[in-house]
Amino acid sequence: MGTFSTRPIPRDSGLVKRMYFTMFMLGVLYAIFGVVLWGFGVPIGFIGALVGVMAVIQFFMSDRIVLWSTGAKIVSPQEEPELHAMIDRLASRAQVPKPRLAVMKNSIPNAFATGRNPNNAVVAVTTGLRQRVTGDELEAVLAHELAHVANRDIRILSIANFFVMVTSFLMTILFWNMLFGGMGGRRSNQGGAIMLVYLITMVVYFLGQLLVLALTRYREYGADHGGAVLSGNPRALAAALQKISGSMGRIPKDDLRKVQTANAFMIIPAVAGEGMQNLFSTHPPVEERIRRLREMEHQMRYGVR
Repeated sequence: MGTFSTRPIPRDSGLVKRMYFTMFMLGVLYAIFGVVLWGFGVPIGFIGALVGVMAVIQFFMSDRIVLWSTGAKIVSPQEEPELHAMIDRLASRAQVPKPRLAVMKNSIPNAFATGRNPNNAVVAVTTGLRQRVTGDELEAVLAHELAHVANRDIRILSIANFFVMVTSFLMTILFWNMLFGGMGGRRSNQGGAIMLVYLITMVVYFLGQLLVLALTRYREYGADHGGAVLSGNPRALAAALQKISGSMGRIPKDDLRKVQTANAFMIIPAVAGEGMQNLFSTHPPVEERIRRLREMEHQMRYGVR
């Protein structure tokens, strides 16, 4: 194993700037959208408040929801001493509270982190991951997940997803309004306005989704960087990513379906094939992640850029 940090995980400044720029653009998009809705007389305050309540519930219940949807179970140090020993070391190095540990009985080699902040975090691994990677690779994967916790990027995602939830909720309201008479008869003028607002909302929803997906890809690069520094072993993390990605095509479809709701949290989405590596993916291409990690290994080994 290589050298490792004994300080809070240093963040990639370039990635941080891109993340905040993406958040800024998301804010601009929805500020303009809010003005447009106000001009059409849409009660955006009421809709925002209603969706806000839903978002708060989701935010505070996120760890329980993800654990429940994947079937992952919290494990004690007595049940999984090796995993707890690894996370103890990593949390100490990163200077963050030790997260709870969970294990998911599934053949998919994968891992995820969830929780609204470091004090309420959960890091989970699958039994399939433990069967396919070495000890160093497993620790590097745990370091990646702990970097998500330390970076608090789950909170950033929750804020970003709130805006997308608003447009999704509004689209549903407008659709049902048009379906039940909002487009015809004496209300034709009103129906035309509703249709226009609906089309604008669709465009904003699409653009918002693209920005959120860009944000999720940046957070994965950031966790790769932080995990490699924390474990001191970018080569092991690159090897683990390669093994996980290469195994997806051989995983039974039933197992893949069981974790679909948590794909955005996984270290690599649990889907077969290469279609995920595009503009609409929650994760960046595996090949690019591995390339960056190998560059990091070279820098850490030889002290050059």
